[in-house]
Amino acid sequence: MSTNDLKTAGLSRRGLLKSATALGAAGLILPASVRRAMAQPKRGGTIRIAFASGNTTDSLDPATWDSQFVQSFNTARNNTLTEIAPDGSLVGEIAESWEASADAKTWTFKIREGVTFHSGKSVTPDDVVASINYHRGEESKSAAKPYVDPIDDIKADGQNVVVTLSGGNADFPFIMADYHLVVLPSADGKIDPLTTDGCGGYVLDSFEPGVSVKMSRNPNYWKSDRAWFDNVELLSIVDAAARQNALITGEVDVIDSVDLNTVALLQRAPGINVLPIAGNQHYVFVMDTRAAPYSDNNVRQALKYGIDRQELVDKILQGYGEVGNDIPIGRQQPYYNTELEQKTYDPDKAKFHLKEAGMDSLNVQLSVADSAFAGAVDAGVLFSERAAAAGINIEVVREPSDGYWDNVWMKKPFCASYWGGRPTQDLMFSVAYQGGAPWNESFWDNARFGELLVAARSELDDDKRRAMYWEMQDLCANEGGTVIPMFASYVMAHTDAVGIPEVVGANQGMDGLRAIERWWFA
Repeated sequence: MSTNDLKTAGLSRRGLLKSATALGAAGLILPASVRRAMAQPKRGGTIRIAFASGNTTDSLDPATWDSQFVQSFNTARNNTLTEIAPDGSLVGEIAESWEASADAKTWTFKIREGVTFHSGKSVTPDDVVASINYHRGEESKSAAKPYVDPIDDIKADGQNVVVTLSGGNADFPFIMADYHLVVLPSADGKIDPLTTDGCGGYVLDSFEPGVSVKMSRNPNYWKSDRAWFDNVELLSIVDAAARQNALITGEVDVIDSVDLNTVALLQRAPGINVLPIAGNQHYVFVMDTRAAPYSDNNVRQALKYGIDRQELVDKILQGYGEVGNDIPIGRQQPYYNTELEQKTYDPDKAKFHLKEAGMDSLNVQLSVADSAFAGAVDAGVLFSERAAAAGINIEVVREPSDGYWDNVWMKKPFCASYWGGRPTQDLMFSVAYQGGAPWNESFWDNARFGELLVAARSELDDDKRRAMYWEMQDLCANEGGTVIPMFASYVMAHTDAVGIPEVVGANQGMDGLRAIERWWFA
């Protein structure tokens, strides 16, 4: 499907973006004429995908998965209890069904029978219990620890897994779809987090951290309508130009994170299709709120007013996105605060907050690399140029892309980062804004926010829950340590040979991290 095909189908680039934005987390629904032009799924072939991420420290340990490269291939070789469908709804994966007590504190998951690991071992409720317990406990360093800490008890009961929470959580089945919480084989109540065994659609053949992955189709996969490719090859190609060139020259079939500075050239390349999906992905500049001067909220507010958000959407995203408001919640999500005042570029307000902090000017360093997000270096430069009018002098420090997530992120006090978003507010807030959470990158710890997070999670009255989430968003925007200037569409590209479903998931990049399982050769 080329750009001309889209025009013939009555859908221009602008129209495509508008359609994607309107659908949001429900994914992108292609027009009927385009869908008819796509062949039905069939098995066979070797898909080659290049990712903009990947580190030499990448591991098979599910507690550590922090980039789309490692998340995607591990999602392909594993299953979780539940799955977020392309339309944003929740469906069963290892769990066939589930039900909750009246107060949503006790959840019972019926485990699907007949599912086996690649080794031939049957997947049992004991495997589920051990896999989730791996992320629990005081010693856990898992990024999913905040999700499972509210679990008071988890046990196998026949073919069921019964989970008892410390408080009600209406979103708990969504939590079980998190990519960290994969079901691995257990022995004596423990899992080996580095096992190569899994129960997903693909078997791991080789893994060179930060470089490449090779997998082959699991012939015994329980999903008969998934895992169409015979083989999968993944490459980590952080350099945007190299990644794009690999697609154009036919070295790979799919790339993620298209370089938006050259997306127009890619659209004109024969046999190449650009696929933008609007979702909850957001690009951020994060401050360590423990460290001066960022420990002063007036300094944080000054920086938030010193950035031209629309300029970043226009110049960095090339229109493939929308302005952010320093909250990690997308406009299409439930409980989005529609009454929160939108921050705009305002040097006078920035100066006011500096004065409140007892400063006439501010000198800071901002660490960036394009591995943080595509265009992060240029975004940092634009931030610096605009902030200067408020007396804020930002020295942009270009860090090496390789090792950025290990050496810069959560190490340097002011740096670039990105989030793929989460399907619920509770998930997003728990992993990145809850005090003490392993991935709370700003180290922000607000007592009122913490109280509301717990209360909203267990509140079943929709109006009361909305009021709590609205207040939490206000706290993030006006007291938090994260500048969220823009929400970026997921922009991928693939060759004409690749077939894609009618609805493409928008809860994460690469079709909710499941392109390997859901796509095929047309």
